[in-house]
Amino acid sequence: MKRNILITGGAGFIGSHVVRLFVNKYPDYHIVNLDKLTYAGNLENLKDIETAPNYTFVRADIADLDEMRRIISEHKIDGIIHLAAESHVDRSIKDPFTFARTNVMGTLALLQAAKEYWDTLPEGYEGKLFYHISTDEVYGALELTHPEGIPAPFTTRASAGEHEAYGEKFFTETTKYNPHSPYSASKASSDHFVRAYHDTYGLPTLVTNCSNNYGPYQFPEKLIPLFINNIRHGKPLPVYGKGENVRDWLFVEDHARAIDLIFHKGKVADTYNIGGFNEWKNIDLIRVIIRTVDRLLGNPEGHSDGLITYVTDRLGHDMRYAIDSRKLQAELGWEPSLQFEEGIEKTVRWYLDHQEWMDRITSGDYERYYDEMYKGR
Repeated sequence: MKRNILITGGAGFIGSHVVRLFVNKYPDYHIVNLDKLTYAGNLENLKDIETAPNYTFVRADIADLDEMRRIISEHKIDGIIHLAAESHVDRSIKDPFTFARTNVMGTLALLQAAKEYWDTLPEGYEGKLFYHISTDEVYGALELTHPEGIPAPFTTRASAGEHEAYGEKFFTETTKYNPHSPYSASKASSDHFVRAYHDTYGLPTLVTNCSNNYGPYQFPEKLIPLFINNIRHGKPLPVYGKGENVRDWLFVEDHARAIDLIFHKGKVADTYNIGGFNEWKNIDLIRVIIRTVDRLLGNPEGHSDGLITYVTDRLGHDMRYAIDSRKLQAELGWEPSLQFEEGIEKTVRWYLDHQEWMDRITSGDYERYYDEMYKGR
């Protein structure tokens, strides 16, 4: 079936993996990649598909309502996968207004533009979908009921049942929202607008909330690529507090597969949580990264341990995030394809093998190139 799919934020980390998957898997679809190309957007992430006949890139700001109206109408968009967002918590603490503009007003502009265009069509909302990708951070934080009860990591192959045996809880699709940072508050607000457009106007919408992603093409302000690069250069590894905060990690290609499955088979107006049952304390994850990078660089074991540097904890730092994705597994048959040991090895190798990509990112050369290329547009 011919479809015209708009993927926002498609030059970013997760978005580029989703764009690549859809362009390669669905040659009959026209994939329109919309990205503002802020610091986190990089078209080098998509070099392998940039000339594909079913792919179009558009540089635009999702908060520009008139531009969203034009793009959605011009390309006859019938499906939207909305990933574009400001996503770094530290940046949101310093500049919450940018997060509100992009994540809240940008989502609202997309919703309104889609509604207006689809309202003009004879078939109306039939066959249309606005799929909004959100985060587990909207749920707030979970406590470690027995922080010493489950070995670190909380078993890389853990099931929800294993955790619950220790009294640990998970975020489910019905968990009450309780955001603690400007970033998570902005994402929570955008989630509410998406659901409100369904409840008020009948717009076909769908929301997913995912745990931390890792893998190739992630902007190196995030923990895993930052630490890989710092180890490579012998720079300090800044660890917030005591490094005891716990996160659930999912390989980015598994997230892209989930998005594909949910876009095509998910229930309209529903919510799905996506996670890996793969929890690690930050400090334990960092030690795995150190061992892996040192081994692949040929350094002796323990060579980079001294780079760990404990720094003042982040403001409002949530202790634990953990996603229960059993609904997605039961209803649509999705589950992660990689165990963490395999995924982190693959990830570290990719960054070490793509040092030129990393160097261009950290130098900022790519931003200056795009600013010149798209000057006046």
